[in-house]
Amino acid sequence: MDEKISTARVALKYGILGAVVIMVYTTIINISGFSQNKILSSLSFLFMIIAIVLAMKNFREQSKGFMSYGEGLGLGTLTSAVLGLLSSAFTMFYVQFIDDTLLAQALDKVREDMESRGKDDSEIEMAMELSQKLMSPAIVFPASILVYVITGFVISLVAAAIIRREKPVFE
Repeated sequence: MDEKISTARVALKYGILGAVVIMVYTTIINISGFSQNKILSSLSFLFMIIAIVLAMKNFREQSKGFMSYGEGLGLGTLTSAVLGLLSSAFTMFYVQFIDDTLLAQALDKVREDMESRGKDDSEIEMAMELSQKLMSPAIVFPASILVYVITGFVISLVAAAIIRREKPVFE
């Protein structure tokens, strides 16, 4: 009797592992003062790609070398959802309780960017008010999870197509 491998179990394992790596990396760039560097900040998505690919490869190995495209897509999306939930929760905790200056730094960067583009004071003030409202935890937390899930879905579309290996029909 074939035992069916659970995509949820594999997704949970690699989602947690990926989230821990992202949490450590995020803490390092925040402590070192590079949190406003877009290139370094977006490297966390590289860790998500690695977690999704490793999850798919592990699932395929456990499934006797086979994984359908649908299984891969679901697995990758679920992995990114777990990873996004944990990473976003950690980020909210970090910003609220460990280093509350990160939001102020981000708002200062928005102001500097607008001033360098020659925006007038009324436009800057209106944009700053809107930015402060949009940076509330009630908006940032679900939006962050959504970004992880959508990005993970897109990554999974490609990764599942490459990593999949369908079972032969007559086997």
